[in-house]
Amino acid sequence: MAATPPKPAAATPRRKVSRHRGEGQWAAGHFTPLNGNEQTKKDDDGLNVRTRIETIYSKRGFDSIDPGDLRGRMRWWGLYTQRRQGIDGGKTAILEPEELDDRYFMLRVRIDGGALTTAQLRVVGEISQEFARGTADITDRQNVQYHWIRIEDVPEIWNRLEAVGLSTVTACGDTPRVMIGSPVAGIAEDEIIDGTPALEEMKRRVLNNPAYSNLPRKFKTAISGSPVLDVVHEINDVAFVGVEHPEHGPGFDLWVGGGLSTNPKLGVRLNAWVPIDDVPDVYEGVISIFRDYGYRRLRNRARLKFLVADWGAEKFRQVLEDEYLKRKLTDGPAPAEPTSRWRDHIGVHRQKDGRYYVGFAPRVGRVDGTILTKVADLAEAHGSGRVRTTVEQKMIVLDVEEGQVDSLVESLEALDLTARPSTFRRGTMACTGIEFCKLAIVETKARGASLIDELERRLPGFDEPLTINLNGCPNACARIQTADIGLKGQLMLDEHGEQVEGYQVHLGGALGLEAGFGRKVRGLKVTAQELPDYVERVLKRFQAEREDGERFAAWAARASEEALS
Repeated sequence: MAATPPKPAAATPRRKVSRHRGEGQWAAGHFTPLNGNEQTKKDDDGLNVRTRIETIYSKRGFDSIDPGDLRGRMRWWGLYTQRRQGIDGGKTAILEPEELDDRYFMLRVRIDGGALTTAQLRVVGEISQEFARGTADITDRQNVQYHWIRIEDVPEIWNRLEAVGLSTVTACGDTPRVMIGSPVAGIAEDEIIDGTPALEEMKRRVLNNPAYSNLPRKFKTAISGSPVLDVVHEINDVAFVGVEHPEHGPGFDLWVGGGLSTNPKLGVRLNAWVPIDDVPDVYEGVISIFRDYGYRRLRNRARLKFLVADWGAEKFRQVLEDEYLKRKLTDGPAPAEPTSRWRDHIGVHRQKDGRYYVGFAPRVGRVDGTILTKVADLAEAHGSGRVRTTVEQKMIVLDVEEGQVDSLVESLEALDLTARPSTFRRGTMACTGIEFCKLAIVETKARGASLIDELERRLPGFDEPLTINLNGCPNACARIQTADIGLKGQLMLDEHGEQVEGYQVHLGGALGLEAGFGRKVRGLKVTAQELPDYVERVLKRFQAEREDGERFAAWAARASEEALS
């Protein structure tokens, strides 16, 4: 009898295999745009929109603006539509862009290295008064931002800015953004090396250059030779940090791949020492790697930090050397620990030439055109006509003779611009928030200012270095993950079940000394109304429990959840 043949095995269900189209890397031959943003950039270089603004939109008005320009290419010239007034935070993620858009713009003036003459500052202030309803916020990347700008006024604003050597070119967009630099470059007594010549050459090579005007996403740059590590180098796409090489002398340590937003990553060292004359070449190499190898398929993975995370420092350095520089880089030392727990240069400091610079603190970067023109007047009367902005939303007057210092400090105090701020005035930053930003969910600027007042009243003797950063949404423009107390805006329910503005709390972040993203305690949220009470409570616990000399960030890392709640 013949054997019964075995039954066939049950067929394994076939898994649908999706064709992976790569990450949209040009260097891999992926030139077909994989999303709407990439298509918009392929259709026309964002640099070209200026001509249309000058010849069409400024003459025909807001309704004449092409949507691809309005929500895309106009950013290449520093322009975003601002949030329509009266739209609450609960609608931020629900409404379509055209429903959120106001008919006015935010305009960002790039101030590379934070360097301004008093003539430039005066023009910035006058534009604010004439065209921006007095607005002129100092950002944490050394820029100035206007609001309430009409498209009809943009060409005249450009004319006035450019007449004094300022610009808005690539202040936004998928471009090389403002290059932040030490605000005391070339003047500080303790400076390792002055990065100004390199910064100027980097600007000359890439700004308004079509070779670098279509990057996968924004590209952030920092350079500083200050031993206080004053340009938050760990969270830039590329950073050059002043170091002393034991054999070759002063130069820069190279970092790449830093960034925050909703997926924060600290930059990594390439273990490479770069002499100042080579910085522009290395910079072009890094930005070219980003352009050619950056991920263009998904916007949320398009920053350089994702490529660096996938490649690692060793491969990134090898590609930089082999494909772009055509030579090897020199190994070098890491930066020393910062010489100060504050990096904002607030107060009175001696310059290398024997004169002084005076750093002072507006409230959360909020100033106005009238204040800026008065600061220009004071800087001319007491200094040489040079002022600076910082990455902490502060300002500095340079070149003050010793006999003029007290007069300048008193004159600044009369404008509520103190050179002797409390810890809370000095350490609190805030992003634009719901007042003008279309991404925001909660208020930030006014709340930050009122929080400063409350904490000064409640804790007048608190003098430990401390940073409190308020952000209106999860995108971390105000660097919440790297603050001692970071506050991420969100909507929440209060004790009565009503939806109110509030914040998720991050604790113990830091840059410079023991850099890290701090700690989130599960469920730790606070309503806007309860915010002063919460901060007062946690700071009093820190004072009661801290060990001798312990920083807030270190205490927060070891404290119990009960102590942090």
